[in-house]
Amino acid sequence: MVSFILNNQEIQTDQPVGMVLLDFIRYHKHLTGTKIGCREGDCGACTVLVGNIIDGQLQYRSMTSCLLPIGNAHGKHIVTIEGVNMELLNPAQQAMANEGGTQCGFCTPGFVMSLAGFCLKNSVVNPYAEVIAAIDGNICRCTGYKSIERAAFQVADLIGRRTEIDAAVYAAQKGLLPFYFSTIKERLQKIKSGLNKEILSTKDEVVVTGGGTDLYVQRHDTMTHAAIRFVSDDEKLMHIRVEGNRCYVGASVTVTDLCESDIFKKAFPDFMKYAALVSSTPIRNMATIAGNFVNASPIGDFTAFFLALDSTIRLSNGNVERELLLNQFYKGYKSLDKNPDEIITEIYFTLPNQHSKFNFEKVSKRTNLDIASVNSAIHIKVK
Repeated sequence: MVSFILNNQEIQTDQPVGMVLLDFIRYHKHLTGTKIGCREGDCGACTVLVGNIIDGQLQYRSMTSCLLPIGNAHGKHIVTIEGVNMELLNPAQQAMANEGGTQCGFCTPGFVMSLAGFCLKNSVVNPYAEVIAAIDGNICRCTGYKSIERAAFQVADLIGRRTEIDAAVYAAQKGLLPFYFSTIKERLQKIKSGLNKEILSTKDEVVVTGGGTDLYVQRHDTMTHAAIRFVSDDEKLMHIRVEGNRCYVGASVTVTDLCESDIFKKAFPDFMKYAALVSSTPIRNMATIAGNFVNASPIGDFTAFFLALDSTIRLSNGNVERELLLNQFYKGYKSLDKNPDEIITEIYFTLPNQHSKFNFEKVSKRTNLDIASVNSAIHIKVK
C-alpha cells in the first residue's frame, strides 16, 4: 500500500507501485490539469511538486510525473496544479495572466508548477537567475518565452533574496500558495512515523529503480506491473562525505544533490555550469548518479565526468561487496561487469587539489535540453 499526501488529501492506494504518477492523478483521481505531453520528461507539461522531509527540513522539488512511479511518491507530498489553486489566482497564475504568458494553454500548468516550486525554495540568493532556472524544463510552442520570462520576474520580485528555513510556511503566510502548505511538514512527519518503507511487488524478477528517468523512457510499457525495488529514498545510498582526500558519493544521490553539496562546490567551482548542460531541473531533481552509470549509455553525461576522476565504484548483492574502477565497469555497448543481483552502492574518487585542473564540456546541437554529440572531461595533475 502506497501512502502519500496528494495536494491537501491523504491518499492510500493499492495500485501497482510501478504506475507513473501522471496516470494515477489523471485516470484514478481525475485531476486533469496535469497534462500528458511527451511522456519522456522533456516537455514539462506534466510537472508536479514533490515535498519530502530531508534532515528535518521540508524540501520541495519539481519533477515530471510521466517518469515518476507512485512507489517513489511513498511518504511524500505530491502537488498538482489543482493543489496550488486559491480563491483568486495565486501570484504565479496572476503573473502569467498579466504578461500574456499563455496562448494555447497546454504548457501553462507545468510552468505554474515550476514557478510554485521556486516559491518553495528554502534559500533564494539570486532570484532572477534562479526563477529562470526553475522553468528550464518547461517547453512552450506558442509564446516565444518573453512573456513567460516577464511573468517569472514578477514572481521573483515577490520572493526577493529569501533565506527562511521553512519556505512552505512563508509561502502560505504571504499568500503565495494555499494556507494548507503550512501544515504539511507536521502531517508528513505523522505519516512517516508509521510508514512501511519497503514497497515491493511480490514477483521473482525485481527491477531496481532509482529516479527512473532513463528506465521509464526505455521500458514504459512494462514498468507498471514490474516487481520493483525502489532505492531513491534509501538513506544508506544518499550520502556525500569526505574522508581524507577522498570523496564518497552514495548511489542514490541526484544531480541536484551534487549541485547543492558544499563539497562539490568547493572541489569543482564550475560544477553548476557543468550541471546546467545536463537535462533540465526536474530531471536533475530525479536522476541518480548510479542510474546514469548502470544505464551504460554512450551519451551518459556524468559517466564521462567521473571517468576523468579515475573513480572507483562499490557493488553489493546484499551479502558480498566488491570494488572496481569505473573504467573497468564497461565491457562494451550496454555490457557491464555487474551480476544481476548486484547494485551500485557507492562511488569514490580523489578530490582535485590546488595542483590539478578539472573541466567538463558537452557538445550538442542545442546548448541546453539536448543529448550529447560529444561529452568530454579532463583532469590534469601538475607536478
